[in-house]
Amino acid sequence: MANVYGYIRVSTKEQNEQRQLNKMIDKGVEARRIFVDKASGKDFNRPQYQTLRRVLGEGDLVYIDALDRMGRNYDEVISEWKYITRELQADIIVLENETLFDSRKFREMGDMGRLMEDQFLSLLSYVADQERKKIRQRQAEGIAAAKAQNKHLGRPQLNVDTLSEEQRKILNDNYNRWKEKEITGVQFAALLNLKKNSFYKIVKQYEESTN
Repeated sequence: MANVYGYIRVSTKEQNEQRQLNKMIDKGVEARRIFVDKASGKDFNRPQYQTLRRVLGEGDLVYIDALDRMGRNYDEVISEWKYITRELQADIIVLENETLFDSRKFREMGDMGRLMEDQFLSLLSYVADQERKKIRQRQAEGIAAAKAQNKHLGRPQLNVDTLSEEQRKILNDNYNRWKEKEITGVQFAALLNLKKNSFYKIVKQYEESTN
């Protein structure tokens, strides 16, 4: 008897898979037949995907929310798609666009359907590859532009000048109290909302600027 499965992938542990899970349940997929990976889509070395691959059989059906949930390396996506639909004789439906991504429709068309499926997947691979190149180019251009303008990439450097107006007032009002041991360093740092290392760095800069 054919089985219906669902495959879910989110890129990080912080991302929530609930939206994809709801879609699978709405399609009637049993919870025990839904496989979830929290991993990058750069390749298919994912434990739950590999388990799904092993249990799939002829006539089975796999639901995937979107093609990039299957993977982001589209040459490998095409290879996996063909393995599942042609070697295993199972089927795939991509919920994001069921009209186009339903392998059963290509199968029903016989040899002509296989030819159309090959062309469709090749076109998809080309478009995805071009998009990846554009993204990499935009990232490289952004980094180059930031470097050219002498911008710091990442968090702003903490110094006296980057303190808020309120923090600078607290620093001015309480510096002498701290030096005269009316308050401790821990208390002073808490007033400034700074961690220990940041506090001593700021105090040193403040002393240098006022001497």
